Amino acid sequence: MDFERSAEQAAFLERVEVFVRDEVRPVAASIDETDHYPRELVRRAGALGLCGVTLPEAWGGAGRDMVTYALAIEAVGRASATLAVILTVNNSLVASALLRSGSDAQKERWLRPLASGEAIGAFALSEEQAGSDAANQQTVARLDDRGYVLNGRKVWVANAEAADVFIIFAATQPLARGRGISVFVVPAGAPGLKLEKVGESLGVRGLGCRDVVLEDVRVEADGVLAESGHGFRVAMTALEGGRVAIAAQALGIGQAALDEALAHAQRREAFGQPIANYQAIQFMLADMATELDAARMLTLKAADACDRQSSAAVEAAMAKLAASEAAHRAADRAMQILASAGYRRGTVVERLFRDVRAAEIYQGTSEVQRMIIGEEILR
Repeated sequence: MDFERSAEQAAFLERVEVFVRDEVRPVAASIDETDHYPRELVRRAGALGLCGVTLPEAWGGAGRDMVTYALAIEAVGRASATLAVILTVNNSLVASALLRSGSDAQKERWLRPLASGEAIGAFALSEEQAGSDAANQQTVARLDDRGYVLNGRKVWVANAEAADVFIIFAATQPLARGRGISVFVVPAGAPGLKLEKVGESLGVRGLGCRDVVLEDVRVEADGVLAESGHGFRVAMTALEGGRVAIAAQALGIGQAALDEALAHAQRREAFGQPIANYQAIQFMLADMATELDAARMLTLKAADACDRQSSAAVEAAMAKLAASEAAHRAADRAMQILASAGYRRGTVVERLFRDVRAAEIYQGTSEVQRMIIGEEILR
Protein backbone atom coordinates (compact mmCIF):
# COMPACT_ATOMS: atom_id res chain seq x y z
CA MET A 1 0.00 0.00 0.00
CA ASP A 2 1.23 3.46 -0.88
CA PHE A 3 -0.66 6.27 0.80
CA GLU A 4 1.53 9.10 -0.45
CA ARG A 5 -0.81 11.70 -1.88
CA SER A 6 -0.61 12.62 -5.52
CA ALA A 7 -0.66 16.29 -6.46
CA GLU A 8 -4.29 15.90 -7.56
CA GLN A 9 -5.32 14.23 -4.30
CA ALA A 10 -3.50 16.84 -2.27
CA ALA A 11 -5.20 19.68 -4.16
CA PHE A 12 -8.65 18.17 -3.63
CA LEU A 13 -8.06 17.57 0.07
CA GLU A 14 -6.69 21.09 0.49
CA ARG A 15 -9.95 22.45 -0.94
CA VAL A 16 -11.84 20.25 1.52
CA GLU A 17 -9.77 21.61 4.42
CA VAL A 18 -10.52 25.19 3.37
CA PHE A 19 -14.24 24.39 3.11
CA VAL A 20 -14.18 22.79 6.55
CA ARG A 21 -12.34 25.73 8.09
CA ASP A 22 -14.37 28.49 6.47
CA GLU A 23 -17.87 27.01 6.19
CA VAL A 24 -18.30 23.92 8.38
CA ARG A 25 -16.50 24.70 11.62
CA PRO A 26 -18.25 28.06 12.18
CA VAL A 27 -21.72 26.43 12.11
CA ALA A 28 -21.01 23.05 13.74
CA ALA A 29 -22.09 24.11 17.22
CA SER A 30 -25.27 25.70 15.86
CA ILE A 31 -26.22 22.52 13.97
CA ASP A 32 -25.87 20.59 17.22
CA GLU A 33 -27.72 23.13 19.34
CA THR A 34 -30.68 23.63 17.01
CA ASP A 35 -30.86 20.06 15.63
CA HIS A 36 -31.38 21.73 12.24
CA TYR A 37 -30.62 19.78 9.05
CA PRO A 38 -27.91 21.82 7.22
CA ARG A 39 -29.41 21.59 3.73
CA GLU A 40 -27.59 24.56 2.24
CA LEU A 41 -24.27 23.37 3.66
CA VAL A 42 -24.82 20.00 1.98
CA ARG A 43 -25.45 21.77 -1.31
CA ARG A 44 -22.17 23.67 -0.96
CA ALA A 45 -20.38 20.43 -0.09
CA GLY A 46 -21.82 18.96 -3.28
CA ALA A 47 -20.41 21.81 -5.34
CA LEU A 48 -16.99 20.81 -4.01
CA GLY A 49 -17.47 17.16 -4.98
CA LEU A 50 -18.14 15.84 -1.48
CA CYS A 51 -21.58 14.37 -2.24
CA GLY A 52 -20.22 12.02 -4.91
CA VAL A 53 -16.55 11.61 -4.05
CA THR A 54 -16.05 8.19 -5.64
CA LEU A 55 -18.69 8.47 -8.37
CA PRO A 56 -17.20 8.60 -11.88
CA GLU A 57 -16.99 12.03 -13.47
CA ALA A 58 -19.28 10.74 -16.22
CA TRP A 59 -22.06 10.62 -13.63
CA GLY A 60 -21.22 14.00 -12.13
CA GLY A 61 -18.97 12.69 -9.36
CA ALA A 62 -15.48 13.72 -8.33
CA GLY A 63 -14.00 10.43 -9.58
CA ARG A 64 -11.76 9.96 -6.51
CA ASP A 65 -10.50 6.76 -4.92
CA MET A 66 -11.67 5.41 -1.55
CA VAL A 67 -8.53 6.55 0.27
CA THR A 68 -9.19 10.14 -0.77
CA TYR A 69 -12.84 9.71 0.24
CA ALA A 70 -11.84 8.47 3.70
CA LEU A 71 -9.42 11.35 4.22
CA ALA A 72 -12.07 13.85 3.12
CA ILE A 73 -14.68 12.44 5.50
CA GLU A 74 -12.17 12.52 8.35
CA ALA A 75 -11.48 16.18 7.62
CA VAL A 76 -15.19 17.00 7.69
CA GLY A 77 -15.68 14.89 10.83
CA ARG A 78 -13.11 16.93 12.74
CA ALA A 79 -15.46 19.90 12.48
CA SER A 80 -18.95 18.35 12.22
CA ALA A 81 -19.81 14.73 12.89
CA THR A 82 -23.27 15.46 11.54
CA LEU A 83 -22.19 16.66 8.10
CA ALA A 84 -19.75 13.75 7.86
CA VAL A 85 -22.57 11.23 8.39
CA ILE A 86 -24.88 13.03 5.96
CA LEU A 87 -22.19 12.79 3.29
CA THR A 88 -21.45 9.16 4.16
CA VAL A 89 -25.08 8.15 3.66
CA ASN A 90 -25.34 10.04 0.39
CA ASN A 91 -22.03 8.69 -0.96
CA SER A 92 -21.70 5.12 0.30
CA LEU A 93 -25.23 3.94 0.94
CA VAL A 94 -27.25 5.66 -1.78
CA ALA A 95 -25.15 6.89 -4.72
CA SER A 96 -22.75 3.93 -4.70
CA ALA A 97 -25.62 1.44 -4.46
CA LEU A 98 -27.30 3.08 -7.45
CA LEU A 99 -24.03 3.06 -9.39
CA ARG A 100 -23.40 -0.65 -8.76
CA SER A 101 -26.93 -2.01 -9.02
CA GLY A 102 -29.15 0.59 -10.66
CA SER A 103 -30.62 0.47 -14.14
CA ASP A 104 -29.55 3.01 -16.72
CA ALA A 105 -32.80 4.89 -16.16
CA GLN A 106 -32.28 4.99 -12.37
CA LYS A 107 -28.73 6.23 -12.80
CA GLU A 108 -29.80 8.89 -15.29
CA ARG A 109 -32.50 10.17 -12.96
CA TRP A 110 -30.58 10.24 -9.68
CA LEU A 111 -26.78 10.07 -9.84
CA ARG A 112 -25.98 13.55 -11.12
CA PRO A 113 -28.36 15.34 -8.71
CA LEU A 114 -27.02 13.24 -5.82
CA ALA A 115 -23.41 13.97 -6.78
CA SER A 116 -24.01 17.71 -7.03
CA GLY A 117 -25.83 17.97 -3.71
CA GLU A 118 -29.00 19.15 -5.43
CA ALA A 119 -30.66 15.90 -4.34
CA ILE A 120 -30.31 14.04 -1.04
CA GLY A 121 -30.56 10.28 -0.63
CA ALA A 122 -31.73 8.20 2.35
CA PHE A 123 -31.09 4.51 3.05
CA ALA A 124 -34.01 2.78 4.76
CA LEU A 125 -32.86 -0.61 6.06
CA SER A 126 -33.23 -0.59 9.86
CA GLU A 127 -36.44 -1.55 11.62
CA GLU A 128 -37.49 -1.99 15.22
CA GLN A 129 -36.64 -5.70 15.02
CA ALA A 130 -34.11 -5.50 12.18
CA GLY A 131 -31.06 -3.59 13.36
CA SER A 132 -28.10 -5.90 13.90
CA ASP A 133 -30.24 -8.66 12.42
CA ALA A 134 -30.85 -6.81 9.18
CA ALA A 135 -32.23 -9.92 7.44
CA ASN A 136 -35.25 -9.88 9.76
CA GLN A 137 -37.21 -7.48 7.56
CA GLN A 138 -40.83 -6.97 8.59
CA THR A 139 -41.53 -4.44 5.84
CA VAL A 140 -43.09 -6.41 3.00
CA ALA A 141 -43.40 -5.85 -0.74
CA ARG A 142 -46.34 -7.62 -2.37
CA LEU A 143 -46.26 -8.18 -6.12
CA ASP A 144 -49.39 -7.61 -8.17
CA ASP A 145 -50.09 -7.02 -11.86
CA ARG A 146 -48.94 -3.37 -11.63
CA GLY A 147 -45.72 -3.83 -9.67
CA TYR A 148 -45.02 -3.92 -5.94
CA VAL A 149 -46.94 -2.55 -2.95
CA LEU A 150 -44.83 -1.73 0.14
CA ASN A 151 -46.03 -1.75 3.74
CA GLY A 152 -44.01 -1.34 6.93
CA ARG A 153 -41.96 1.06 9.02
CA LYS A 154 -38.29 1.98 8.87
CA VAL A 155 -36.67 3.61 11.89
CA TRP A 156 -33.98 6.25 12.46
CA VAL A 157 -33.50 6.91 8.75
CA ALA A 158 -30.74 9.51 8.39
CA ASN A 159 -31.29 12.28 5.79
CA ALA A 160 -34.99 11.39 5.62
CA GLU A 161 -36.14 14.89 6.56
CA ALA A 162 -34.57 16.36 3.40
CA ALA A 163 -34.42 13.29 1.17
CA ASP A 164 -35.43 13.39 -2.47
CA VAL A 165 -35.03 9.65 -2.94
CA PHE A 166 -35.20 6.65 -0.63
CA ILE A 167 -33.47 3.29 -1.02
CA ILE A 168 -35.94 1.00 0.75
CA PHE A 169 -35.49 -2.66 1.67
CA ALA A 170 -38.45 -5.00 2.00
CA ALA A 171 -39.16 -8.71 2.12
CA THR A 172 -40.56 -10.10 -1.12
CA GLN A 173 -40.30 -13.62 0.32
CA PRO A 174 -40.97 -13.04 4.04
CA LEU A 175 -39.84 -16.49 5.22
CA ALA A 176 -36.59 -16.53 3.26
CA ARG A 177 -34.76 -13.88 5.33
CA GLY A 178 -31.66 -12.63 3.46
CA ARG A 179 -32.53 -14.61 0.34
CA GLY A 180 -35.93 -12.97 0.05
CA ILE A 181 -35.20 -9.26 0.41
CA SER A 182 -35.53 -6.79 -2.45
CA VAL A 183 -34.60 -3.14 -2.64
CA PHE A 184 -36.65 -0.33 -4.15
CA VAL A 185 -35.94 3.20 -5.35
CA VAL A 186 -38.78 5.39 -4.09
CA PRO A 187 -38.92 9.16 -4.70
CA ALA A 188 -39.93 11.45 -1.85
CA GLY A 189 -43.58 12.36 -1.91
CA ALA A 190 -44.70 8.97 -3.21
CA PRO A 191 -48.33 8.35 -2.16
CA GLY A 192 -48.38 6.44 1.13
CA LEU A 193 -44.82 7.34 2.16
CA LYS A 194 -44.92 9.33 5.40
CA LEU A 195 -42.23 10.69 7.71
CA GLU A 196 -42.58 10.74 11.48
CA LYS A 197 -40.27 12.52 13.90
CA VAL A 198 -38.21 10.37 16.24
CA GLY A 199 -37.04 11.20 19.73
CA GLU A 200 -34.10 13.57 20.13
CA SER A 201 -30.71 11.92 19.82
CA LEU A 202 -27.85 12.36 22.27
CA GLY A 203 -25.39 13.42 19.60
CA VAL A 204 -24.91 13.78 15.83
CA ARG A 205 -27.85 16.15 15.95
CA GLY A 206 -29.20 17.74 12.77
CA LEU A 207 -28.98 14.45 10.90
CA GLY A 208 -32.61 14.67 9.73
CA CYS A 209 -33.53 11.27 11.17
CA ARG A 210 -37.13 10.22 10.70
CA ASP A 211 -39.13 7.04 10.85
CA VAL A 212 -40.38 6.20 7.35
CA VAL A 213 -43.91 4.78 7.34
CA LEU A 214 -45.01 2.90 4.23
CA GLU A 215 -48.72 2.45 3.70
CA ASP A 216 -49.54 0.81 0.38
CA VAL A 217 -46.67 2.58 -1.37
CA ARG A 218 -46.78 1.50 -4.97
CA VAL A 219 -43.53 0.89 -6.84
CA GLU A 220 -43.61 -0.13 -10.47
CA ALA A 221 -41.26 -2.80 -11.79
CA ASP A 222 -38.71 -0.19 -12.92
CA GLY A 223 -38.38 0.91 -9.30
CA VAL A 224 -36.65 -2.31 -8.25
CA LEU A 225 -32.90 -1.86 -7.64
CA ALA A 226 -30.94 -4.94 -8.77
CA GLU A 227 -32.70 -8.26 -9.22
CA SER A 228 -35.67 -9.10 -7.03
CA GLY A 229 -34.48 -11.05 -3.98
CA HIS A 230 -30.93 -9.67 -4.14
CA GLY A 231 -31.52 -6.75 -1.79
CA PHE A 232 -29.60 -8.13 1.16
CA ARG A 233 -26.46 -8.39 -0.95
CA VAL A 234 -26.95 -4.78 -2.07
CA ALA A 235 -27.22 -3.69 1.57
CA MET A 236 -24.14 -5.59 2.75
CA THR A 237 -22.00 -4.29 -0.12
CA ALA A 238 -23.11 -0.72 0.52
CA LEU A 239 -22.34 -1.08 4.21
CA GLU A 240 -18.74 -2.10 3.47
CA GLY A 241 -18.01 1.33 2.02
CA GLY A 242 -20.22 2.95 4.62
CA ARG A 243 -18.25 1.39 7.46
CA VAL A 244 -14.98 2.67 6.06
CA ALA A 245 -16.50 6.15 5.91
CA ILE A 246 -17.88 5.89 9.46
CA ALA A 247 -14.41 4.82 10.61
CA ALA A 248 -13.08 7.98 8.98
CA GLN A 249 -15.81 10.07 10.60
CA ALA A 250 -14.94 8.60 14.00
CA LEU A 251 -11.27 9.39 13.43
CA GLY A 252 -12.24 12.99 12.72
CA ILE A 253 -14.07 13.20 16.05
CA GLY A 254 -11.21 11.50 17.88
CA GLN A 255 -8.59 13.76 16.31
CA ALA A 256 -10.64 16.83 17.21
CA ALA A 257 -10.76 15.57 20.81
CA LEU A 258 -6.99 15.08 20.81
CA ASP A 259 -6.46 18.56 19.38
CA GLU A 260 -8.62 20.09 22.11
CA ALA A 261 -6.80 18.12 24.80
CA LEU A 262 -3.37 19.11 23.49
CA ALA A 263 -4.26 22.79 23.38
CA HIS A 264 -5.76 22.74 26.87
CA ALA A 265 -2.86 20.78 28.36
CA GLN A 266 -0.37 23.38 27.13
CA ARG A 267 -2.53 26.31 28.25
CA ARG A 268 -3.83 25.15 31.62
CA GLU A 269 -1.51 25.49 34.60
CA ALA A 270 -1.52 23.61 37.89
CA PHE A 271 1.05 23.88 40.67
CA GLY A 272 2.96 26.51 38.75
CA GLN A 273 3.36 24.83 35.36
CA PRO A 274 1.34 23.64 32.34
CA ILE A 275 -0.38 20.33 33.01
CA ALA A 276 1.24 19.04 29.78
CA ASN A 277 4.45 18.78 31.84
CA TYR A 278 2.93 16.08 34.02
CA GLN A 279 3.48 12.47 33.03
CA ALA A 280 -0.11 11.52 33.88
CA ILE A 281 -1.35 13.90 31.19
CA GLN A 282 1.40 12.98 28.73
CA PHE A 283 0.51 9.29 28.98
CA MET A 284 -3.14 9.99 28.18
CA LEU A 285 -2.17 12.14 25.19
CA ALA A 286 0.30 9.51 24.00
CA ASP A 287 -2.33 6.77 24.16
CA MET A 288 -4.84 8.92 22.28
CA ALA A 289 -2.38 9.74 19.50
CA THR A 290 -1.14 6.16 19.17
CA GLU A 291 -4.57 4.53 19.12
CA LEU A 292 -5.96 7.03 16.63
CA ASP A 293 -3.00 6.63 14.30
CA ALA A 294 -3.23 2.83 14.47
CA ALA A 295 -6.95 3.01 13.64
CA ARG A 296 -6.18 5.43 10.81
CA MET A 297 -3.84 2.87 9.26
CA LEU A 298 -6.59 0.22 9.42
CA THR A 299 -9.04 2.67 7.88
CA LEU A 300 -6.74 3.54 4.99
CA LYS A 301 -6.00 -0.17 4.49
CA ALA A 302 -9.74 -0.86 4.31
CA ALA A 303 -10.28 2.03 1.90
CA ASP A 304 -7.50 0.71 -0.31
CA ALA A 305 -9.04 -2.80 -0.15
CA CYS A 306 -12.38 -1.41 -1.34
CA ASP A 307 -10.63 -0.13 -4.46
CA ARG A 308 -8.64 -3.31 -5.09
CA GLN A 309 -10.87 -6.21 -4.02
CA SER A 310 -14.33 -7.53 -4.81
CA SER A 311 -15.09 -7.64 -1.09
CA ALA A 312 -13.55 -5.78 1.85
CA ALA A 313 -16.02 -6.82 4.54
CA VAL A 314 -13.42 -7.86 7.11
CA GLU A 315 -11.13 -4.89 6.49
CA ALA A 316 -14.11 -2.52 6.80
CA ALA A 317 -15.25 -4.21 10.01
CA MET A 318 -11.78 -3.95 11.55
CA ALA A 319 -11.51 -0.30 10.57
CA LYS A 320 -14.90 0.66 11.99
CA LEU A 321 -14.35 -1.30 15.19
CA ALA A 322 -10.89 0.11 15.84
CA ALA A 323 -11.65 3.69 14.81
CA SER A 324 -14.96 4.05 16.65
CA GLU A 325 -13.60 2.63 19.91
CA ALA A 326 -10.31 4.57 19.70
CA ALA A 327 -12.27 7.77 19.07
CA HIS A 328 -14.56 7.03 22.01
CA ARG A 329 -11.55 6.58 24.29
CA ALA A 330 -9.99 9.77 22.90
CA ALA A 331 -13.11 11.81 23.66
CA ASP A 332 -13.31 10.30 27.14
CA ARG A 333 -9.66 11.13 27.88
CA ALA A 334 -10.09 14.62 26.48
CA MET A 335 -13.00 15.11 28.86
CA GLN A 336 -10.78 13.96 31.74
CA ILE A 337 -7.94 16.29 30.76
CA LEU A 338 -10.22 19.32 30.38
CA ALA A 339 -12.20 18.36 33.50
CA SER A 340 -14.84 21.00 34.25
CA ALA A 341 -13.76 23.01 31.20
CA GLY A 342 -14.87 20.12 28.99
CA TYR A 343 -17.81 18.87 31.00
CA ARG A 344 -19.67 22.13 30.64
CA ARG A 345 -22.62 22.07 28.22
CA GLY A 346 -21.83 23.82 24.95
CA THR A 347 -18.08 23.18 24.86
CA VAL A 348 -16.45 21.48 21.90
CA VAL A 349 -15.34 18.46 23.93
CA GLU A 350 -18.81 18.00 25.39
CA ARG A 351 -20.22 17.87 21.85
CA LEU A 352 -17.51 15.47 20.68
CA PHE A 353 -18.17 13.25 23.70
CA ARG A 354 -21.85 12.97 22.72
CA ASP A 355 -21.22 12.63 18.99
CA VAL A 356 -18.65 9.86 19.16
CA ARG A 357 -20.86 7.36 20.93
CA ALA A 358 -23.02 6.81 17.86
CA ALA A 359 -20.02 5.63 15.80
CA GLU A 360 -20.07 2.37 17.77
CA ILE A 361 -23.74 1.82 16.92
CA TYR A 362 -24.80 2.90 13.43
CA GLN A 363 -23.97 0.93 10.29
CA GLY A 364 -23.32 -2.10 12.49
CA THR A 365 -22.55 -2.09 16.21
CA SER A 366 -19.11 -3.00 17.53
CA GLU A 367 -20.53 -6.41 18.37
CA VAL A 368 -21.57 -6.95 14.75
CA GLN A 369 -18.09 -5.97 13.57
CA ARG A 370 -16.58 -8.50 15.97
CA MET A 371 -18.95 -11.16 14.62
CA ILE A 372 -17.79 -10.45 11.05
CA ILE A 373 -14.13 -10.54 12.04
CA GLY A 374 -14.55 -13.63 14.21
CA GLU A 375 -16.28 -15.60 11.48
CA GLU A 376 -13.47 -14.79 9.06
CA ILE A 377 -10.54 -15.66 11.32
CA LEU A 378 -12.21 -18.93 12.40
CA ARG A 379 -12.57 -20.21 8.83
